[in-house]
Amino acid sequence: MIKMKIANILILVFFTTTTLFAQENGAFKKGNKLLNIGIGVNSSYDGGIPVGLSYEQGITGSISIGANADYLSNEYLSLKFTAIYFGLRASYHVNQLLKINSNKIDLYGGPTLGYRSFSWKDNGEDLGDSYGSGLFLGAYVGGKYFFSNNLGAFTELGAIGSTNARIGIALKF
Repeated sequence: MIKMKIANILILVFFTTTTLFAQENGAFKKGNKLLNIGIGVNSSYDGGIPVGLSYEQGITGSISIGANADYLSNEYLSLKFTAIYFGLRASYHVNQLLKINSNKIDLYGGPTLGYRSFSWKDNGEDLGDSYGSGLFLGAYVGGKYFFSNNLGAFTELGAIGSTNARIGIALKF
């Protein structure tokens, strides 16, 4: 409950401050190639630091499609778990809709659909995927702030693999 309130406050602060700093042009355009490399700041599982990346390409002035991958592993005493997510994602970039004319800010959100592989081991012995490998469906909201034309920072919140909050480096080609 407290995590949800904090997440809502962070989303509100992020969208408010990014709107205040609106400039000219647009941070996202058709044909852009976007790469996010980041770490999860809150694991959906008990322990470990999730790492992930996503790649998307702009197919219109507001829509991009691509893929994402996420990895998390942790050991406690003799137990070890590994979670690997990979799938497809699509983003709707809302700057134009919200009339944010900034070449530094890119706000977006969308769905993700993919496969989750989850395994447990005890002293090296495979215990299977008792958590449940299989199809996963998620959704996210995010934002990027570009320090230059091609380099920036990003944050994403939502069901984005083994974490529900990710921060990292954003690259645009």
